[in-house]
Amino acid sequence: MEAVLAHLRSSIERGEHAVGDKLPSEAALSKEFEVSRSVVREALRGLQALGMTESKSGKGTFVTATGPVENPTFGPYSARDLIEVRRHVEIPVAGYAAVRRSQDDLDLLGHLVERMDAETDNTAWVALDSLFHITIAQASGNPVFGKVIEEIRDALARQSAFLNQLGDRRRQSNAEHREIVTAIAGGSESAAVAAMTAHLQYVEDTLTSIVNGDE
Repeated sequence: MEAVLAHLRSSIERGEHAVGDKLPSEAALSKEFEVSRSVVREALRGLQALGMTESKSGKGTFVTATGPVENPTFGPYSARDLIEVRRHVEIPVAGYAAVRRSQDDLDLLGHLVERMDAETDNTAWVALDSLFHITIAQASGNPVFGKVIEEIRDALARQSAFLNQLGDRRRQSNAEHREIVTAIAGGSESAAVAAMTAHLQYVEDTLTSIVNGDE
């Protein structure tokens, strides 16, 4: 998927596909690159998230820009929207969870990080990732925080999949998640806040690298 997306991105940036042009069909790209249509579909979603293409139902995929936008979109929300909200919600939430969490919360968080470490399917990992962040919000003892994360759950999942595919984030995310759980389990509000802050900074840095073509 990464190779297909990189090739398509490069061809658009070189002008081989101009703004307004229709890209070859999924079937044609699948044949050209000798990959499944699902791989092509994921690559096209990546281009769309980068703001370089637009998919029109029943018509195909069309080029909308010669390079990535600075602020990719994931469903109804942009990367900037998500980062701002996550900084203001998830960072203090981690601190609250450290001082208010129950043993059941800790057991579930521990179970989730174990499953994420062992998971090889990207889609399943992304679902666990969303559940991990929702569980921390619930562990804060404030149900409003859980509702906020639920509202952006789909966008977070799309962003997570995007980062994993283009930024190879899974292994590093697993390590960061363990740091967060360790801090929450230790009951240290400051350590939990620091661990979540670092996690979200890595997310932002990876997004920036992908947009700039550094990955």
